[in-house]
Amino acid sequence: QVQLVESGGGLVQAGGSLRLSCAASGGTASNYAMGWFRQAPGKEREFVAAVNWNGDSTDYADSVKARFTISRDNAKDTVWLQMNSLKPDDTAIYYCAADSRGYSEYEALWHYWGQGTQVTVAS
Repeated sequence: QVQLVESGGGLVQAGGSLRLSCAASGGTASNYAMGWFRQAPGKEREFVAAVNWNGDSTDYADSVKARFTISRDNAKDTVWLQMNSLKPDDTAIYYCAADSRGYSEYEALWHYWGQGTQVTVAS
């Protein structure tokens, strides 16, 4: 059983940056693909970014490409989401996810989830 704990959310002005962290425990992080999803008020949860087990393959939603970067350090059982040039539309609860089968843009294919961290971007 893998537990995921997100941190690093907060309030930031448009154009600013935040770095989210997701710490994994209860399993070997290198066995899992890791990803980030987000859910804005009144909207469904959507894919943001994902990284494979060793970090050499990544995927991004079109809306965040060139602004967000996902990375991981298996020695620290941690994955990060560096978010730059933030926009008010990025306001959402950001969730970390893990799965041993690899990554996907489809929420239903991820097995483990964190509780989420709030990101608010003020205009």
